[in-house]
Amino acid sequence: MRTWTRKRVVVTGGAGFLGSHLCERLLAEGHDVLCVDNLFSGNRDNIAHLEGRPHFEFMRHDVTFPLYLEVDEIYNLACPASPVHYQHDPVQTTKTNVHGAINMLGLAKRVKARILQASTSEVYGDPEQHPQREDYWGHVNPIGLRACYDEGKRCAETLFFDYYRQHGLAVKVIRIFNTYGPRMHPNDGRVVSNFIVQALNNEPITIYGDGSQTRSFCYVDDLVTGMMAFMKTPDDCPGPMNLGNDHEFTILQLAQKVIALTGSSSQLVIKPLPSDDPKQRRPDITYARTLLGWEPKVQLDAGLVATIDYFKKLFQTG
Repeated sequence: MRTWTRKRVVVTGGAGFLGSHLCERLLAEGHDVLCVDNLFSGNRDNIAHLEGRPHFEFMRHDVTFPLYLEVDEIYNLACPASPVHYQHDPVQTTKTNVHGAINMLGLAKRVKARILQASTSEVYGDPEQHPQREDYWGHVNPIGLRACYDEGKRCAETLFFDYYRQHGLAVKVIRIFNTYGPRMHPNDGRVVSNFIVQALNNEPITIYGDGSQTRSFCYVDDLVTGMMAFMKTPDDCPGPMNLGNDHEFTILQLAQKVIALTGSSSQLVIKPLPSDDPKQRRPDITYARTLLGWEPKVQLDAGLVATIDYFKKLFQTG
């Protein structure tokens, strides 16, 4: 006898790294899943194992254009999330964040669906508060190279909370911190994938700055668990909510771990720090712990091993 209720769920950006894992988990919970992606930074291969399943459908669509569907829940993940991709076309990145949010919120309002916005720790910019709590407003350069993403996500949050206050829409806003795992794009410029790809090829590992800047790395399975748990909370809990791992590592420590786990002969190469690159990044996840009873379970070494195995197989088949 079924103990769950099947829902019709839309995942925008569903063919991306994070979106594909979310689609997989929603299907496992017994829902009908429509994966929406324009494949700018997403990859059809990420969802190839899901296509053909009776409760999964893929739609190639750009969220900067309206979408008309009947749906119960929306996870709005659409937007390139790595600097390499979002700086390639910064105007389109801003449009995806802002017009995409407007279109998905409009859809949610029309059909009375619950909607979750995948925001980002980048809304905190180069933070002056450490660790970052949800009530911190951030330290963001509005005209810098990263602004299309940072300010685009901040504007999307504004829209979500205005729809919540003005229209009573059931919204959820999460701020994602440095997620990693299988299905990351090998050329997305993110530090975990960069280091692993360079190490597996025994190429020099690029360290920007002196390597003392910190990040907190959350394995993708943990992130999806938190995201889905937050979606199930009452309507009067819109967030924002930090989701990430609160164990902090320097970039140099990460490089050393990757070299050790791959057995690589790579050497470290120092390059200048990119513009507006945050020096520290660690979430305060007290709210997620309190409301959801959630915290990351996968340790960095275990998550890196799984991610390294993915890239090894990808290079063998590619």
